[in-house]
Amino acid sequence: ISYEGTQVANKKEKRTKEQAKAKAELLLSQVQANPTSFMMVALMNSDDSSSQQGGDLGYFAPGQMVKPFEDAAFGLEVGKVSLPVQTQFGYHLIQRTQ
Repeated sequence: ISYEGTQVANKKEKRTKEQAKAKAELLLSQVQANPTSFMMVALMNSDDSSSQQGGDLGYFAPGQMVKPFEDAAFGLEVGKVSLPVQTQFGYHLIQRTQ
């Protein structure tokens, strides 16, 4: 979920940092209420190109993502969803699948 000032801000919907964090927290609560909904939530809400794959970034190795994102992703247990993670691109919810 991007906001004004991020490296890839959403051109269609302008948000403050606080609005982006609130939206990420709302989406997290939706996923927590229905764990199988992650893909649909990402498809409908992601501001980057991963939305077209339901948020699936495929496989990546250490050193391929920005540090806060990578730390959160590799720190998760399989099947778990992270709290909102802030990077220079915005807020992210991460679900580790493998």
